[in-house]
Amino acid sequence: MGLWDKMFGNGANESQQQPNAQQRFDTLKQKYQSVLNTADQQQIQFHNLHVQDDKLFIKGTAPSDEAKGKFWDQIKLVNPNLDDITADINVDSSRAQAATAGGGSQNSQTYTVKSGDTLSKISKQFYGDAHEYMQIFYANRDKLNDPDKIQIGQELNIPNKS
Repeated sequence: MGLWDKMFGNGANESQQQPNAQQRFDTLKQKYQSVLNTADQQQIQFHNLHVQDDKLFIKGTAPSDEAKGKFWDQIKLVNPNLDDITADINVDSSRAQAATAGGGSQNSQTYTVKSGDTLSKISKQFYGDAHEYMQIFYANRDKLNDPDKIQIGQELNIPNKS
């Protein structure tokens, strides 16, 4: 499993109920892999990544206008028509400052990973929605490389729900 293997965020649950949604997601994800890689390199945090209206739906926050611009440039390289993707990217420059300061947040609590835990299970416990697990992943990028690989005893920052 990798970073973008599953649909997540608000709307992901509904998307997964649609016929062939996972197949369409996999197809679009493959097509836009360079866009997803650019987002990761530019430290754009995705809040949503799923299929909506037969399009790849991405909602996220970039740390700068430059990062947002590079993201959009890559989308236009892949598909200048933008006919199978919807992206809503906001800029929060305070995120860039927090990332350089160590990634911790004032608005979070700490959780120690127990046997049987997954980020989805922890997300369900704290947010009431397992599809919000990427919020926890992003808050712990200094410790985690893959949302599916957490270790018993790890201390995770659990940000307040955004």
